[in-house]
Amino acid sequence: MLVDGAAPSRPRFYTREEVNRHNILTDIWVSYLGKVYDLTSLVKKHKGDVLLKPIIEAAGKDISHWFNPQTKDIQTHVDPMTGCAKYYTPYGRFLHIPPPLPRTDWENDFECPWWKDPSYEVGVLASKTRHIRIVNTLADLEHVLQVCVEENIWEILRRYLIYNSHAASYTWKYNGVNLDMDKTLEENGILDEDEEFYQLRMDEDQYMQAIHLYFNDDLTEA
Repeated sequence: MLVDGAAPSRPRFYTREEVNRHNILTDIWVSYLGKVYDLTSLVKKHKGDVLLKPIIEAAGKDISHWFNPQTKDIQTHVDPMTGCAKYYTPYGRFLHIPPPLPRTDWENDFECPWWKDPSYEVGVLASKTRHIRIVNTLADLEHVLQVCVEENIWEILRRYLIYNSHAASYTWKYNGVNLDMDKTLEENGILDEDEEFYQLRMDEDQYMQAIHLYFNDDLTEA
């Protein structure tokens, strides 16, 4: 669901925990090279293929180590037997990886290997996450959200909708100042103090920053 004011063209950001929840045979997500991919339809399409095993075992995990970050392709190495470069798959050969030696039964008409197919991409993996308290001053309730540092306030609001479906009917403030909904926490002056807390050996949970929500009289449907 899009919230009024949220840019529809922006990618969706996901935490590692959110990716990790998609870790069963009928719901398989992975992340690699900073992006998040839903491979459920790929696994369904090739159901029963033994070459799916490494992919299924990686469900919910980050597999960036499978790739060369420069080429964006699977890692390669030189085969000591043939002296030829080939894909390096220490976790087992998987779908769309050619066999080590030529074979007549290998179907190579898949056009685009799954790791280069943009249709599986669902969003961006957060480079870092942080926790923020959301305080509803009308209901005197508060919730702690884990958010991506790249998310703007509209996107944080979207996360908060599970607790309050009318979240867009509130003015969002930090230290009494209205937040710019198109900017991130950092851009709104809500600084990430994790490193400072660590150096001072302080419990960040005891000093978590809070955004206060003030109800608007003119109710806006969220």
